[in-house]
Amino acid sequence: MRCLLINQTFPPDVMATGQYLGEVAAQLTERGHAVTVVTGRRAYDEPEKLFPAKETWRGATILRVSSTGLGKKAKWRRAADFASFILACCWRLLFVPRPAVVVALTSPPLIAFIGAVYARLRGARFVYWVMDLNPDEAIAAGWLKEASPAGRVLKWMSHFSFRHSTGIIALDRFMRDRITAQGVPAEKIHVVPPWSLDANVHYDAAGREEFRAARGLADKFVVMYSGNHSPCHPLDTLLAAARELASEPRFAFLFIGGGSEFKHVQRFAAEHRLENIRCETYRPLSELSASLSAADLHLVVMGNPFVGLVHPCKIYNMLRVQAPVLYLGPDESHVTELMRNEAPQNFFAQSRHGDAAAVARAIRSAAATRRASDANLPASFDEFSQARLLPKLVRIIEGQPE
Repeated sequence: MRCLLINQTFPPDVMATGQYLGEVAAQLTERGHAVTVVTGRRAYDEPEKLFPAKETWRGATILRVSSTGLGKKAKWRRAADFASFILACCWRLLFVPRPAVVVALTSPPLIAFIGAVYARLRGARFVYWVMDLNPDEAIAAGWLKEASPAGRVLKWMSHFSFRHSTGIIALDRFMRDRITAQGVPAEKIHVVPPWSLDANVHYDAAGREEFRAARGLADKFVVMYSGNHSPCHPLDTLLAAARELASEPRFAFLFIGGGSEFKHVQRFAAEHRLENIRCETYRPLSELSASLSAADLHLVVMGNPFVGLVHPCKIYNMLRVQAPVLYLGPDESHVTELMRNEAPQNFFAQSRHGDAAAVARAIRSAAATRRASDANLPASFDEFSQARLLPKLVRIIEGQPE
């Protein structure tokens, strides 16, 4: 079977959607399918970095298209980069052999519309893998007005993608409910959470010590936010808590990743002269176990309006390294549902946006019960392992019954 996968990022880019798509592409080729991936040449957070225009990767044919690399300093720059990628993608699709199935993700927003139109024109099945829900996310963030001409057009494009899909993959039940509320038949929707990166992520005691020692953190209680820094994951309350704890030298706050809000964290630390805040860009996949294991407390952040619009996929790798978690967000979400049902005592805590004092108290409390080793942490959450979830997703793409 010919499979066409469409997304802006793909390995070796470190963006999460690209990493997940890479595992799907590899699994499909292993099962004997002919896989073509149409993706971007520019690294997502390093637009000056270019990947090969064409290559074979783990048996899949990778076709990378050029686009502008204006960056994320302004919304118009991001829009221009997205638009140029979509146009280049449309041109490249004209020369791709006819597929039996098209799989599109959501980077950039609404690239699935292109996938749905292309699949319809070529008589292929269309599987829509909803990594985040747009334009709903943009509307919730205040970037777009639903009643505006652009809002109405983008909503129509989103509905077209849902209507003409043969299968929709949602990441949690909250996202599924958001989709069904738009009139999409529930029988089309499969809930498949993003899996932990089993082959690359595990608790790494030696890597933890080396990572911490290299940064002068050996004697610190390290609070880590690792992943995409976006308005969907507002960090103001966490930053205010870091400011409140600045006089307590045992605490260090480490922000690792990228995204439009990454520089906001750096500016906040500089403006308030906070030596307890450190920032680093995304770590290579080969270093992920060490960096995640280096934390004494991980932060998962969800903006109040974004439940069901975005998914906290970082939680699964935290479970793989068996790290205590502080969740900052609304009471009802995938994170609270997951952790309250599964997590043991002293493994999970929750605070709300706007209450920096409560976040600071939660961090102090976590430090008071700091573990000496990983011996008392829970076993890995096998329900969210790659070995369990990746085959399920591949079967959906193949059109097999679950």
